[in-house]
Amino acid sequence: MSVLINGKELAKEIRLELKEKVEKENLSPMLAVILCGDDAASKVYVRNKSKACDEVGIKFKEYLLPSETKQEELLSLIDKLNNDSEVDGILLQSPIPKGLNIEEAFARISPEKDVDGFNPYNVGKLVIGEDGFIPCTPYGIMKMFEKYNIDLHGKKAVVIGRSNIVGKPTAQCLLSKNATVTICHSKTKDLKEELKEADVIVAAVGVRALVKADMVKDGVVVIDVGMNRNDEGKLCGDVDFEEVSKKASYITPVPGGVGPMTIAMLMNNVVKAHIQRNHKR
Repeated sequence: MSVLINGKELAKEIRLELKEKVEKENLSPMLAVILCGDDAASKVYVRNKSKACDEVGIKFKEYLLPSETKQEELLSLIDKLNNDSEVDGILLQSPIPKGLNIEEAFARISPEKDVDGFNPYNVGKLVIGEDGFIPCTPYGIMKMFEKYNIDLHGKKAVVIGRSNIVGKPTAQCLLSKNATVTICHSKTKDLKEELKEADVIVAAVGVRALVKADMVKDGVVVIDVGMNRNDEGKLCGDVDFEEVSKKASYITPVPGGVGPMTIAMLMNNVVKAHIQRNHKR
């Protein structure tokens, strides 16, 4: 039976450490979140981020924009927040309404306030191995490897999914730890063949129970980033947890795995941004 990677507990530890740091060093970090449109899931995510900020001691500003917002209006708000000396981090909650260009918006966020790590400047820093802001989900995944002493050196890692938010930056993070990385996606000819030799699998495509037990080898480490609903409406991942957990050495649950870590690492990035912007060491 596999070891369950408890992202919920680890995230709690990280938030507590950040809270102590904020109090001990008398820090006053602030996160500004832009929510454009009325996506129900996004509202829940923003609410959870607000709660985490409150717990850590991070000031939280929320900017609600209607679905009919124009690109120029969105960019104007980002410019305003870039120029606000009190704001340390800016987060544009995705998805945003159709017709708006999210990549242009991400690029408009000042790199020093880009706590989501989506500005091309920070993406580039990740690729060349320089210190910048790492996207929160990949960062959380790497923290889980670290906490559970999972050695990635020389291991064969397969990332399923090539999004700019999770897949690509996770692959880059794994490379930085000397793993040999393969990225699979919808055009991959034989996913099962790719997975069978993997020591580490990160599933991030949003396809329910895509990864089956007969696709993985004994002792594999499985990180499930998927957030789906089963026929009963319960949250589930991209991995057939019940069956795959019988073969895996380590595995994350859904919920309670990667999700809480994403928010914890966002809090970490906001505190880091505040310290860097104020030259506090």
